[in-house]
This record gives sequence, structure tokens and C-alpha cells, in this order.
Amino acid sequence: MKTVYHKADSRGHADHGWLNSYHTFSFANYQNKDRMNFGVLRVLNDDTVSQGMGFGTHPHRDMEIISIPLEGDLEHKDSIGTTAVIKKGEIQVMSAGTGVMHSEYNKNKDEAVKFLQIWVFPKEQNVEPRYDQKSIKEGEKINGFQQILSPNKNDDGVWIHQDAWFNLANFKAGNGKNYMLNKKDNGVYAFVLKGSAKVGDRILNERDGLGIWDTQSFNIEAVEDAEILLMEVPMELPAYLK
Repeated sequence: MKTVYHKADSRGHADHGWLNSYHTFSFANYQNKDRMNFGVLRVLNDDTVSQGMGFGTHPHRDMEIISIPLEGDLEHKDSIGTTAVIKKGEIQVMSAGTGVMHSEYNKNKDEAVKFLQIWVFPKEQNVEPRYDQKSIKEGEKINGFQQILSPNKNDDGVWIHQDAWFNLANFKAGNGKNYMLNKKDNGVYAFVLKGSAKVGDRILNERDGLGIWDTQSFNIEAVEDAEILLMEVPMELPAYLK
């Protein structure tokens, strides 16, 4: 088993007033040659958007973009005709493919919105742009793994153009479980949303991250009540990026 540990306070940070953002991997003005990506996981941003503020219309292409609200809600508009609001308990995916324009706004006047913005390189370029959004609240599991994303259209959660599986791990203190990878050449990036847990041989606290690869399984045990996002992704970049 190989691992890479990213302590919460080692992340890049940008405070734009209306946007307070922490970057696990290089993004915008935060550039670190040792933290460009974890396999095909390119971006993991931990964003807080102030009341009545947001991201103006901007372009994306050839990227799978996943948003997971942690508090509040966010309005999304795009050039393929989507207008939607995502809230805590939901997950959103946008396949940018051949190109899409979108904006994201916090229309609430009384609360900030906190959400994870995640980018994954797709298996292939120039796919048709698409948008999807699903509730994940109903499938919540205590002391287990809840799949919220996969490569398969008929699986639980949303799907993307990549051999990736995302799970939410929600464990009460003292409980744990073994995670089995779906593909032998994949790795898993574990990101702690709340609490603390032992992941493999490492104790992780809130907003710590741990990448794990060259293994078929690893154990998770909650030190205190913990919520962890597990992002299983291919470790080899697609041919078009080489």
C-alpha cells in the first residue's frame, strides 16, 4: 500500500471576500508541483460562498465537474438549458465535454453556502455536455458506505465518464469497515468532512486528506463520529493527457 497525506492546514487558500476557498490540489493562484492531482482527481476545492454572491458565467470543457453542498444551497445555470438549485443532501454532476458555460450563485440573503467542487478528468474528450442532479439523503447509511457516484448509469447516485466510484462513509465512534476497491489499478482519496477516523494506518481529522493506492482494500475506523468522502479513481491519466 502506498499513501500520500495532506493535512488540512497544508491546503492552498484564497479569500476573495465573497468566496473563501481551500484547494487540496493546485488551482488558480495556488500552484504546487507536488500537488497537481491524485490520479484523474484534478480538483478538490472546499468553498464557502457569501450571501447573495456567486461565480459568474464561465466556460468548461473536457472535465467531469461534481458539486456536493455541505450547508445551504446553490443555484446553477448553464448553456445547455439547465436551471437548478442544489442543496445539502444532493449531488450534482456536469460533464463539460465539447464545451459548456455555467454560473453558480448563492441567492440566499441570510446564510452562506458551503460546498465541495470536484473535477475529474474524463476517459475521453469531446463527449456531449450533460447535467444531472440527485438526492443522496434517502440512501444515507450509518456505519457503512453509501455510493453516490459511479461509471454506471443504472447504479446508485450520479454517473460520470470515468471508472470512478464515490462513497460517503458515515461512522459512529468505535465503528469501522473494510473498503474494497472496485478496480485493481484505482486508488482512493479519503477526505474527512467531520470528526476523526483512522484510515489505513493514519489518523485523519476534519478536512485532512489521504490518498491510498497499490492495494485492494483498506480499513476505516471512526475515532469519534466521522463523515468521510471516499473518491476512488484511476491512477493512470487518460491517453489524451500524456
